[in-house]
Amino acid sequence: MVITIVTDVLGAENNGTTITAKRLIENLKKRGHVVKVVSPWETDEPGYYGVGKRNFGIFNKYVAKNGVVLAKVNKKILREAMTGSDVVHIILPFQLGIAAEKIAKELNIPTTSGFHCQAENVTTHFGLQNIEFINHFIYRRFYRKFYKHQKFVHCPSQFIAKELRKNGYGMDLRVISNGVVEDFHQKDVLKPQGLEDKYIILTIGRLAHEKRHDILIEAIKLSKHEKDIQLIIAGLGPLEKQTRQWGESLINRPIIGFYFKKDLVDIINYADLYVHPADIEIESIACIEVITCGLVPIISDSRKSAANSFALLEENLFKAGNALDLAKKIDYFIDHPEIKQSFQKKYFDYAKPFQINVCVDKMEKMFNDAIAKHNSETA
Repeated sequence: MVITIVTDVLGAENNGTTITAKRLIENLKKRGHVVKVVSPWETDEPGYYGVGKRNFGIFNKYVAKNGVVLAKVNKKILREAMTGSDVVHIILPFQLGIAAEKIAKELNIPTTSGFHCQAENVTTHFGLQNIEFINHFIYRRFYRKFYKHQKFVHCPSQFIAKELRKNGYGMDLRVISNGVVEDFHQKDVLKPQGLEDKYIILTIGRLAHEKRHDILIEAIKLSKHEKDIQLIIAGLGPLEKQTRQWGESLINRPIIGFYFKKDLVDIINYADLYVHPADIEIESIACIEVITCGLVPIISDSRKSAANSFALLEENLFKAGNALDLAKKIDYFIDHPEIKQSFQKKYFDYAKPFQINVCVDKMEKMFNDAIAKHNSETA
């Protein structure tokens, strides 16, 4: 197939949308598909069409602080990249994606789309993530502006598919994980010098309000094992300064930073426990990556997060936003290493269906189904 992928966000691998898009592109190419990519990313790599980034004026610094670049619309480049394609896959419902849908219709090319932006990802910037009617408004706005034109929508989790159904999305929703690449696997890795005697707790995620690093830091302060715990926070984001300030209250200050894939895999494999405290998650690929390596998680039970579906047992969940309950769960696993070890095998087996090859199989089927439906309707 010739597949054009259109995404309003692409660039540095510091956000889930970029990582997801690049993995899909790479794995489709491995299977012999011709993949063309339209995005704000300027690169000399073949098959990439850069449209430049949007200018938000006085808000440019705030957007940059969030670690993302949004595309501006260039209809000439969109038309050039899409001409001759069998299908166009649009990852986000923003300006570039909306323009791509209209041009695909003009060119008589079928489209599919992804749903990678929860309403709460928008409302949390204004502290309104718990106001249901506003979240509903965002979902309906996405629908009116973009998704009502789509027949096939990729949902990274059952959770987000249910949210869309609740908000009136009646099209064919395909629940397909974004997938875990082969790099994430179990291996023997020694703890770094200076950390050999520490109980290492890892968390992965952008330093943003909804990720709730404040709750994790407070829980470690409440743990009876605080002096033995070393927290590693893998991520960057707008709350980096504040997160470091929170960490100053711990006996062992957190290690905070961005890690490339190879180093992150090593950290996962020498860590003792993983904590995912986020209130809002559309899938949480990071959570799947760690359990693929056999690392046992403790996950927030937030009803706005898909990650809690990865909790196999009650011990793997804590009450959302409750630092004391999280501290109790952390202490439970520290005090019962034999139970944690028994959980490792359960998680390793559970993660197998999330392998990238399984997920790309399903994406290919969605593309083929969209092409077949389009051909039958236009015959």
